[in-house]
Amino acid sequence: MECKRKRIGIMGGTFDPIHMGHLILGEKAYEQFSLDQVLFMPAGNPPHKRNRAGRASDEQRVEMVRRAINGNPHFALSLIEMNEEGYTYTYRTLENLKKEHPDTDYYFIIGADSLFSFETWMEPGRICQACTLVVAVRNHMPTTKLCMEVERLTNKYQGCFLLLDMMNIDVSSQLLRQWCREDKSLRYYAPDSVISYIEENHIYHRGDEIEERSKNHGI
Repeated sequence: MECKRKRIGIMGGTFDPIHMGHLILGEKAYEQFSLDQVLFMPAGNPPHKRNRAGRASDEQRVEMVRRAINGNPHFALSLIEMNEEGYTYTYRTLENLKKEHPDTDYYFIIGADSLFSFETWMEPGRICQACTLVVAVRNHMPTTKLCMEVERLTNKYQGCFLLLDMMNIDVSSQLLRQWCREDKSLRYYAPDSVISYIEENHIYHRGDEIEERSKNHGI
């Protein structure tokens, strides 16, 4: 009797900070493609980019993801890309996962914007061989243009690209960092547990950024 293959989604990103858009995207992928689990996989930072002013540390980003997905039984945290070098290429991560779990099919979830920069990624052909790419469709992106790009990349790399139906969610990590510096509320844009953590640790606040710049300039 043939064993049923597992279907695992992967949500990668810096998650600086994680927000509701990330969580809704993961949940929609789980639902539409009957996934068994969605891994939230924070990207590491190289040593020279760690502890940058106005950004969360690696440890803080991981903790925010942990808090955000807590309580969802089909979400899980993966630290596979949080290594000593601080970064890794997507194709290597996927190939390592496939080698360790040959009974699993991986669904790598990306935004529509990432689709159009996909060929700038390292080894796009190897990425296509290692996973199915799930592309979030947004209302502001012409469907015809998106489908043409999917067809082109599919033919060029012999990959599998699936479209994920998504509503427009106008929120980004960059926007939330800016709001923190401006003392604006993040309520309903990020989980309460994440907002509390940001406030308790004074992450992204303007005062901390100014203090860090002053140290760097000897002021």
